[in-house]
Formats: sequence, C-alpha cells, structure tokens
Amino acid sequence: MSGAAELRGDELIAERHYAADPGRVWAAFTSPVSIASFWGGAHATVPPGSVTLDLRPGGEFALDTRAPDGATRRLTFVYVSVTAPHELVFDEPVTGLRTTVTVRSSGDGTHLTVHQRRLPPELRTARAATGLGSILDALGIYLQLDRSTP
Repeated sequence: MSGAAELRGDELIAERHYAADPGRVWAAFTSPVSIASFWGGAHATVPPGSVTLDLRPGGEFALDTRAPDGATRRLTFVYVSVTAPHELVFDEPVTGLRTTVTVRSSGDGTHLTVHQRRLPPELRTARAATGLGSILDALGIYLQLDRSTP
C-alpha cells in the first residue's frame, strides 16, 4: 500500500501493510534513531539528535523537521497512552491534534493504521494527506533497508 492518507472532515486516516514483524514496526515508532530515519517522509529531514521521547503517558515526544529550504520546525507531542506493542496515542498540545498509531499482526507482516483526529483547519488539506502518506511510505523503505531493529 502506498499513497496519500484519506481525509474525512477533521480526521486523516492512513493504513499500510508491511512485510515486517509487528515488533519491528513498533520499534520504529519508539526509537529516536528510527523516527529520524522516516518521519520527514519525502518533504523534510529529521536530524537524528533532535528526536527525544519519554515513552509513557504524560511523557513528551519531540523532533525537528528540516524543509528543503532549510527552515526548521520543532514538533512536540505528549503521549496520552502507550500500550506496547500495539498502540500509541499522542496529542499535539498547541492544536489539540490527536494521533493514534495502531500496530497489528496481519498474516505475513503488520497492518499499521495512523488515525489523526481534531485536525486544525490548516491541516485539512490534500497536502497534509500526501505528507502523512509519504511518512508511512518512508517507514516502509526504512523497514526494508534496516534489519537491525528487533
């Protein structure tokens, strides 16, 4: 699966199937090095040293994204729940955007769903849907190339 996420009003939903063990997909979302490898998708890079995470409810998850023009933006989230190795829920405190990442075993690999709710109006766009899709496509490439994660 590849392509954009589906935009439904103030929600954005993307699903992918990866030929990787669910533990590897979970590890990709919970390791600073892994997050830096795919989070920017095709539209940004994430400096590896910029990723910090405190993987517990109330803990902060933050990273810098660097656009092709060099502009850097700090993204900060707060974990609402961490149900290893199946579900992460985190909020973006400024806008209230809530992201739920669900990892499920599926036949020969993993089914991943990323569901964003309470999208602010500026993110209810085709560009945002394409951006989320790009991040998950980059995750697929990362999972194919990096066999060192558990």
